[in-house]
Amino acid sequence: MNEVRIDKWLWAVRIFKTRTIAMEACRKGRISINDTAVKPSKMIRVGDVVQVRKSPVIYSFKVLGLIEKRIGATLVPQYLEDVTPPSQYELLELSKISGFVNRAKGTGRPTKKDRRDLDEFLFS
Repeated sequence: MNEVRIDKWLWAVRIFKTRTIAMEACRKGRISINDTAVKPSKMIRVGDVVQVRKSPVIYSFKVLGLIEKRIGATLVPQYLEDVTPPSQYELLELSKISGFVNRAKGTGRPTKKDRRDLDEFLFS
């Protein structure tokens, strides 16, 4: 097996919960291989860099192995390497923190966890 469909691979290595969601992400332009947007039927090879846009972060994965069947979570590192820059993870943390500061009207009272997180953010 030299090539695998991108939607099958994304589902098999557990980046998306279902293959249908993986296909939709491809159709909406959220998946790119080597900086080129792709369709769900695009074939990938070992060594390709797959970028997945899940708002607000763009995750990058290097293909180490090809697989069509879904595998256990412990086996995933054999098939992909996370090459996402640290700046993207910082962006994710900032978006999580900002969610507590600008609380939407009508969402109810903060939970205890929300309050602890807000206090930690404000007083640290």
